[in-house]
Amino acid sequence: MAWMQRQSIITGPLLKGIVFDLDGVIVDSHPAHRFAWKEFLRILGKEVADGQLDFVMDGRKRDDILTHFLGPLNEAQLEQYGKMKNDLFWQAVSEVPPVPGAFEFIERLYRAGITIAVATSASTSRSHSILSRIGLLSRFHAVVTGDEVGKGKPDPRIYRLACQRINCYPHTAVALEDAASGVRAAKGAGMKCVGIAGHKSPQHLIAAGADAILEDFLNISVSEFHALVGMQPLESHIAW
Repeated sequence: MAWMQRQSIITGPLLKGIVFDLDGVIVDSHPAHRFAWKEFLRILGKEVADGQLDFVMDGRKRDDILTHFLGPLNEAQLEQYGKMKNDLFWQAVSEVPPVPGAFEFIERLYRAGITIAVATSASTSRSHSILSRIGLLSRFHAVVTGDEVGKGKPDPRIYRLACQRINCYPHTAVALEDAASGVRAAKGAGMKCVGIAGHKSPQHLIAAGADAILEDFLNISVSEFHALVGMQPLESHIAW
């Protein structure tokens, strides 16, 4: 486990909920997404450089990505192209692995009685399928997806909706994000946000407003997470 604090942490408000992004935070699905989007666009006769695919990794809704690369599309085209891309994604991976330590960290939070949710730009069907495959769907009190909001990240409404679903005010919740647009969405909703840097430089997450940075979830305890975000545990939470 490697983590860096952006600033000195002091005792703060109670932590009542934690909201996870999905891709790049719970599961390491970015390589499969890059492959699927590049192949999908190639089939349509549009070659894109690897750097152009960074737009895909910034936590945006599928329809926003389609119009970014292909221009204005009608509803039938969005549905048809979306299905094509999803089929390529599932062909690219037989199993999407969890981010290192994510499964164990979520289990610790669940056993400690902390309310946890997912807020992802992914579709409802893909989100539930992935979480079921890795055995984590039952651990979350709510799963909010891009299908449920009109605008994707960095718009904050998906995080506001997630907080509503788990009955906590945004200032008592923390988001976990690996994309700058996701960090801005969480901060815009009034939440603290921990950036998950993975193997990338954390500077883009810090610049977007992340309050702290984790490289991964390896060996981080519940009490260490409270210290990282500067928020107090509820009395009923057990520090594992």
